[in-house]
Order: sequence, then structure tokens, then C-alpha cells
Amino acid sequence: MKINHPNSSYLIINPTNKLEETITLPGDKSISHRAVMIGALAEGKTEVEGFLEGDDCLNTVKVFQSMGIKIERVDNNLIIYGQGLRGLKKPTDVIDVGNSGTTMRLLLGILAAQRFDSCLTGDESIQRRPMRRVIEPLSQMGAKILAKDGNFAPLEVFGNPNLAPIRYFLPVASAQVKSAILLAGLFASGVTSVIEPLPTRDHTERMLSYFGAQIIKDDMSISIVGDIPLQSNKKIKVPGDISSAAFFIVAACLVEDAEITILNVGVNPTRTGILDVLKEMGANITLENQKMICGELTADIVVKSSRLKGISIRRSMIPRLIDEIPILTVAAGLAEGRTEIREAKELRVKETDRIKSMSTELNKMGAKVMEVEDGLIIDGVKYLVGAEVESYGDHRTAMSLAIAGLVAKGETKINNVACIQTSFPEFTKTLKNVQM
Repeated sequence: MKINHPNSSYLIINPTNKLEETITLPGDKSISHRAVMIGALAEGKTEVEGFLEGDDCLNTVKVFQSMGIKIERVDNNLIIYGQGLRGLKKPTDVIDVGNSGTTMRLLLGILAAQRFDSCLTGDESIQRRPMRRVIEPLSQMGAKILAKDGNFAPLEVFGNPNLAPIRYFLPVASAQVKSAILLAGLFASGVTSVIEPLPTRDHTERMLSYFGAQIIKDDMSISIVGDIPLQSNKKIKVPGDISSAAFFIVAACLVEDAEITILNVGVNPTRTGILDVLKEMGANITLENQKMICGELTADIVVKSSRLKGISIRRSMIPRLIDEIPILTVAAGLAEGRTEIREAKELRVKETDRIKSMSTELNKMGAKVMEVEDGLIIDGVKYLVGAEVESYGDHRTAMSLAIAGLVAKGETKINNVACIQTSFPEFTKTLKNVQM
């Protein structure tokens, strides 16, 4: 593997037939975002160990610093000095979330309830991602949010400190929309409820409960009681990100001679769809040393070379592995038989259209991937061939193609890889280490 610099414009991957290492991965991206947001709304100090130093999470830090929250680094930990539910200050400039959809959507729920007005924007990718799905329920609570074409950033938020609680049925399973509503519900007098069509990642509910919020779960309904202050002096230990682990889990499955142990990974049941699917495909995966830390289940993941077979992946599983579908497509590309991934249209409105990007680029490498409106149909091949491929500025596409390059015949060049900094700054270093 060759790389000019961590922010290089391209990455060159050469194949390998052996992987062996025990590795530790950066902190979970979803939990890192929420630690900053909820810590800022708590009354007092929050100490975060294992915070992800990726671009998206650092943008969340900058956003809250712009609203008067003191956040600093002390002995490799992030310290957040929360000012309570009503302690945010009006930013002096437009809030720029960069490429972070999580920051923008969750922040809308918080800003909607403030005593000041604000404006949010982001990069070109963010300005193409749909926001109506968040604007509509917040508007039902009394928020006023103006968007380009009613759906896209930049967004003008006219704060309303007297939001009303609602009972909202999510039309599409989305942890970001659910979280935005629950965060807005923190400020509303009464009980705000969200009813999901399918279970989605529940880090927001878990962390709010950890900070003393009153969360009520009843089957597919999640409710929060508003106007209850969040507790201070909390410590959060962020586990390794299972979405980052997925790249090395698939690599270990596909490489001829491989055994990788990934330490202290978050295995929240709403996030382990990738493990369940790969096991159904025949992957040799075991979990060791399971324990609960700050309300989140963690474990060491041991993966060995495996012979995978194609399966059908449908609606009920999609919310539990939506971010892992790009790397799962690589696994399916080398599995025996056909894999169908359907009812995953949400992939078309991520950092890029991931259905199109993964089908287009893997086919350049000799895969047989057919794009359909709501997913992918993949017929496994015996081997891939190195090629020059594009990331489209999408971190998960870039890293998935890098893993494909590990098991391809010949050299693979991936263009536009600076985007990897978004979620996994140490990706290339870790990839080198497991090949030593």
C-alpha cells in the first residue's frame, strides 16, 4: 500500500494474502457527536474519553464553541463545560457544519427551541441532502425553519423557547430524525413521543438516560419528558466504532490467511446488523469480553478467514447496517452466489449516491453488481482486478474500495481520498499495520 500523505488526493492499494493483528479503532462517530451535544446541554462538566477526532465530530465541537460552550483537551480527553438547557448563546456568524449531516439534523432540534435565531449551512454535499424530514416534525412542535426549496440548506431557524410536545410517527426509519425530535422534546413542556417503523440506532436515548433525562420506551415508541435538567459531572468512555470495524471485519473474511482481533468495539444491538448479516453469509466471527460501559455494550471482535455465500437482505435489517452497506457490497462481490440488498433507497441521499458509486466502481474491478432503484443485486465472482476507481468524496466508498483492493489482482488506485478524514483519520495507518 502506498500513500503520499494522510490528506493525499489518492491511495494505492496492492493485494495481500495475509492479515494478522490486534487493533484498536477510533471512537464511535455517532456517540462522539452526541457526547458533545448532550454534554453542552447538561449543567456542568462532561469528560469524554475516546472522542473521535474526525472532521465531522470536530465540526460539532466548533459549532458548540461558537455558541459559548467551553470545550478543551485535557490529557487526551475532551472536556465539555455544559451551560444547561437554556445556556447556549447566539452565534455571531452562520453555523457551518461542513460535511456532517448528523450535526445539522440533530442541531436543528436544539436550535429550534432557543431564544435566538440562527442560520445553518455546510459544504456542497450537505446542501444536497434532504432536511424536510426533520423540518416537518419540528414545525409541528412550533418551530419555524426556512429552507431552500423547503428541503435543503442553508437553513434559517427562528428559535421558539415554547415548543409543544408531539406524538410523531416516523414515515422512514431514521435515527437522525428521531434524535432531532427527542432533543427538541428536552425543551418542550410535556411528553414528546416518536414511533418508529423499524428499530434504529438508539445512542441518543441511551445517552440522554445516562444524563438523567426521563426516557420511556414502549415497543416501537420512544418518549421523553421535557423540562428536566440534564445532570452534570459525567464521564463518557466512547467505544470503538463498529462502522469503522466493519472494513477490517470484511477484510479478514476475504483475505486467504487472516485473523484479526478488534478491541473494545461498540456492539449496541441497534448497530450490529453487519455482524448478523456476515454470520448468515458464513463469516467466522466471535465476540469476547462483552461488558456495559456508560450504557453501551462493548466487546472484542475476533474474525478469521471465511468462505462467504450470498443472501437476501431486506427492509427489517437495513436500519441496523445502513452505513455498512458499501463494505458489505464488497463482501457480497466475492461471496458464492447472489446477494440482494433491497429497500435501501436511503443510500442515495448520503454523502454520495452509494448505490451508484459502489456498483459503478466495483464493476470497474470485475465485480457483477447491478444497480436497482432501492438497492443492489450482486452476483459473486472468484476474484477482483485492480483498477483506478473514484470515491466521489465519500469516506465509506473510499475505504470500501481500499478493502476491495486488498483482495484484487494487481494494483488499485483510489482517487479523492482526503474524505477518509471525515470518520477514520487513522485508516491508512491501521491498514498498513494489519499487513505486517
